[in-house]
Amino acid sequence: MHRRKLGTQGLEVSAIGFGCMGLSGVYNAPVEAAQAEALVARAVELGVTFFDTAEIYGMTANEVLVGAALKPFRGRVQIATKFGFDLEAARAAGRPAGTNSRPDNIRAVADASLKRLGVDVIDLFYQHRVDPNVPIEDVAGAVGELVKAGKVRCFGLSEAGPETIRRAHVVHPVTALQSEYSLWTRDPETSVLPVCRELGIGFVPYSPLGRGFLAGAVKGQDSLVENDFRRFMPRFQGQALQKNLPLVETLTRLAAEKGHTPAQLALAWLLAQGPDIVPIPGTTKVHRLEENAGAADVTLGPDDLAAIAAAVPETAVEGARYDERGLSMVGL
Repeated sequence: MHRRKLGTQGLEVSAIGFGCMGLSGVYNAPVEAAQAEALVARAVELGVTFFDTAEIYGMTANEVLVGAALKPFRGRVQIATKFGFDLEAARAAGRPAGTNSRPDNIRAVADASLKRLGVDVIDLFYQHRVDPNVPIEDVAGAVGELVKAGKVRCFGLSEAGPETIRRAHVVHPVTALQSEYSLWTRDPETSVLPVCRELGIGFVPYSPLGRGFLAGAVKGQDSLVENDFRRFMPRFQGQALQKNLPLVETLTRLAAEKGHTPAQLALAWLLAQGPDIVPIPGTTKVHRLEENAGAADVTLGPDDLAAIAAAVPETAVEGARYDERGLSMVGL
């Protein structure tokens, strides 16, 4: 697999990364350690070196799982993790329950994440969500101190708005912005991507397959288990889901014509949007992992890209990507 550079601080990663959140039961049951280890080993074998986790995933369990699975490959991989949620409140609520990006908490999270991951340095440390109660300059300064201390290599933001990105970058260089971006979520193209490119900041799309939707993994709400996080997202509910399903059917037909899967077309389309883009699809299945990694070898011409974009026009997507609470925490 070819590699790409994020930002201007020398962070080089695989063109397609691995989003590890789903290993801790967000969509289905959490995977066992042995399954995670086999999946990660296969990912590295396929050339994937960029692994994304966060303290909030599985209430710290994901970092432990990912750290153990990556231990044999530490010199060959790059690990990203995140701070910024009030973990104690989240534990009580059973889900993310508000932000906490006070500098003392950032430092505490960094130390705890290093231990859970079993590493000496975090390659990329993201603010998971912008904290409206803490100036972004204080956040960037705190992470900058961690960089100077050798605990963190690079600073990232997630779901931040253009002005926040600019303000943070003045204090300490932002290496990457991680935000949702896919065929059915194209907001970044007119909001944050131009700013990132102006400032030399890499872009890491999470949910690049629309939380499995663009891969054809969702046939209806009955295909989502009872505690599946997607059941609470407007795009996966009722009439909205029924209106969205024909979009992936069109994408699937187009993929079949080209000898690829819909997931591969969706990922290859993202990769073609610029050399500064590194999507991080997640999965718990080896065959899906292999399928996703194969997207890095898919070559698309201008006509192909236009056909793929037309198959899933953003204007045809029904429903918001988050509920009201989730939307209130993005774009700040």
